Amino acid sequence: MSSHSHVIPSAESLTVEFKSDRGPLHDKELIETVVCLANTSGGVIYLGVEDNGEVTGLHPKHNNPNAIAALVGNRTVPSVSVHVELIEHEAIIVAAIHVPQSPRLVATSEGNIKRRQLKADGTPECVPFLPHEFVTRESDLRAIDYVSLPVAGASLSDLDPVERDRLRRIAERYGGDSSLATLDDEELDGALGLVRREGTERRPTVLGLLLLGKESSLREHLPTHEVAFQVLDGEQVLVNEFKRAPLLRVFEWLESLFEARYVEKEVQVGLFRVGVPNVDRRSFREAVANALTHRDYTRLGAVHLRWEQEHLSLSNPGGFVEGVTLNNLLTVEPRPRNPALADVFKRLGLVERTGRGVDLIYRGLLRYGRPAPDYSRTTSSSVVLRMSTAEPDFQFVEMVVGEESRSQAPLPIDALIVLALLRNERRVDARQIAGAIQKDIAAARKTLEHLAERGFLARFGETKGRTYTLSASVYREKGQGNAYVRQAGFEAIQQEQMVRNLVETQGEVRRGDVMDLCRIGGVQATRLLQRLVDEGVLLRLGKQRGAYYVLGPEL
Repeated sequence: MSSHSHVIPSAESLTVEFKSDRGPLHDKELIETVVCLANTSGGVIYLGVEDNGEVTGLHPKHNNPNAIAALVGNRTVPSVSVHVELIEHEAIIVAAIHVPQSPRLVATSEGNIKRRQLKADGTPECVPFLPHEFVTRESDLRAIDYVSLPVAGASLSDLDPVERDRLRRIAERYGGDSSLATLDDEELDGALGLVRREGTERRPTVLGLLLLGKESSLREHLPTHEVAFQVLDGEQVLVNEFKRAPLLRVFEWLESLFEARYVEKEVQVGLFRVGVPNVDRRSFREAVANALTHRDYTRLGAVHLRWEQEHLSLSNPGGFVEGVTLNNLLTVEPRPRNPALADVFKRLGLVERTGRGVDLIYRGLLRYGRPAPDYSRTTSSSVVLRMSTAEPDFQFVEMVVGEESRSQAPLPIDALIVLALLRNERRVDARQIAGAIQKDIAAARKTLEHLAERGFLARFGETKGRTYTLSASVYREKGQGNAYVRQAGFEAIQQEQMVRNLVETQGEVRRGDVMDLCRIGGVQATRLLQRLVDEGVLLRLGKQRGAYYVLGPEL
């Protein structure tokens, strides 16, 4: 039996499960736990660890990883292929069973289906997977498009002809697909997937009811559909309205409420005055459309829009679909939960046609000197977006709009993210930017160098350890010339003091230590050390690669 050391998590989570094996663990309980994880997000079962995290070890019955994998494969339907490894923790052997997320619903061979969820206290549990939840799961995995399914019990009489007229009017207003205007009602319903033929009958789909359904029909057949608009002043609720109307009517209703609260302040940029809104119209439209088209229509709960003192928040039932995370929002390929509904919104011209509406939301905030959109409150059951409505940074607006006017092109999203980050961070490197723009180091470095070439950024250090600040000209335009002097001028002094402190702490330093400490390249580290030797602060001992430095004799 072979094993290797491994760090065991300190507590259970949605993807980590501890199982005691003193008994040993019963096969049935092990299989149910595998099914539970496979039907959620996958994860790791640590067999031989108590619920409180105490490592007690593996029972001899389970010391064969291949036997555990075979047991799981034989007693799950469809068969789940797990990877089992024996790991060592302080001389105690534990089995780590790696369970993949399944693209299909998985049951035990006895027919039990479970899923994993977090309790109110944040600890995980496995609960029965109920039949009415199956469609939600398949929708999350994009195995089916729920809104394209016909609605049992619904008929063409549930559709409102007035809403078809609204659909055509919206397509014309927003520059949508002009061919829609040439189709008669039956052709239009078929082209957009609003109606599906079942034998000799034409039956409305979920999509058809969402777009054209009468309110009474929506309440009867789609009770999950609801939209709420609230205006809050601290804890006081000024507006609290709910609607269960067809989506396009809801969209126009939300736009009218938005326009009543839309405010612009003007800023002078060269010869022109530019309006700076409290909320960018295109960003608002994209955010609303995203909430309506990506919500889970199999779950109860309203799409909520809350207008508060310094931000506008939107939330919708259903977390991110499979493959979308907080760390890839800007780069992942568009993955709508309801593809047919998303396609209709594109054809009507209501949303960005490439599916990159998130870019427009980012641009509508960053361009006006506000923080990036905040999705951090998103959970597995709800997507939450917060858009700042705080006072804009007018100097930042002047800089961005002025540059876009000169170049006759909008600044790329990545460039806006960098500039916005430097408003607060003062100094960044390629690694920080790679995380912010959700791309690799090479792409981050390319963006930084491009901004430096355009005069926005100043470079410090060599390529490997290079850092960036806003340039002297940018600081001057912002009336903060002294801030740039502090950023640039204090760097050498700070580095010298950092090296001296390190030598005093550990007795000696080498060039590699200085490179890591000051985040600079090899040539720059050599020059810094030589300067300290010339000043008598350090004494060099050894030769070439073996050289190291200690404090000078007078110190």
